[in-house]
Amino acid sequence: MNERLVIKPLGPYIGAQISNVDLARPLSDAQFEQLYHALIRHQVLFLRDQPITPHQQRALAARFGDLHIHPVYPHAEDVEQIIVLDTHNDNPPDNDNWHTDVTFIDTPPAGAILAAKQLPETGGDTLWASGIAAWEALSLPFQTLLSGLHAEHDFKKSFQEYKHRNSEQEHQRWQRAVINNPPVVHPVVRIHPVSGKKALFVNEGFTTRIKELSEKESDTLLHFLFAHITKPEFQVRWRWQENDVAMWDNRVTQHYANADYLPARRIMHRATVLGDKPF
Repeated sequence: MNERLVIKPLGPYIGAQISNVDLARPLSDAQFEQLYHALIRHQVLFLRDQPITPHQQRALAARFGDLHIHPVYPHAEDVEQIIVLDTHNDNPPDNDNWHTDVTFIDTPPAGAILAAKQLPETGGDTLWASGIAAWEALSLPFQTLLSGLHAEHDFKKSFQEYKHRNSEQEHQRWQRAVINNPPVVHPVVRIHPVSGKKALFVNEGFTTRIKELSEKESDTLLHFLFAHITKPEFQVRWRWQENDVAMWDNRVTQHYANADYLPARRIMHRATVLGDKPF
């Protein structure tokens, strides 16, 4: 049996398409090792025609590490580690901004696996950007300025109270999430624990301010970094088909779910792998 994955890079900095593997079956050690190293190198991987169940998705994600249970998103039946992102006119998306998942905790996710279950006829693409490429494109004086700075990340920046008042139960869940997730501080530049590469680690979804700077300096610098990270040169864009699976290294990437498909409906399942404390 040929266990060699076919890996096709989609750009010089980020993204690769993987074929010759069936994610519905448990991966052999050799297959998993190839997938793991491809993920470290290419930062986001895409696989077509992978109709996996929530249980299969959870089992695959668990090969990468312990899984995160989200404080506010609903989950698949009997599989609380699989978030259901079901967006439509009555539940508009809140991920149509550039963000790195769950940076509002001390150990932000190392990665995630996203499966497309129901898609609009057109639209709903997702874009990923490389924090490594963005860092390496900066001048040495600017890299020196950023090194050693720390930024605050706040759950409430993306999960605002007014969006969670549809029911008393939902509002109480949001209030508990706020209490359980006070703002945390991470380095502005983090080092990947496996590759050793440096990456910018601020994102528009959750980063509120740079601690060492005045408010005006912080706002100005973050405004520049948010715009810089999302230059097309550092991006890959994926046009989803049903049963596609994407997996990404959340430590060094950001993504943006394009919300151009309403009033159509889009259903995605996500597993989130816990990471380590950024350094």
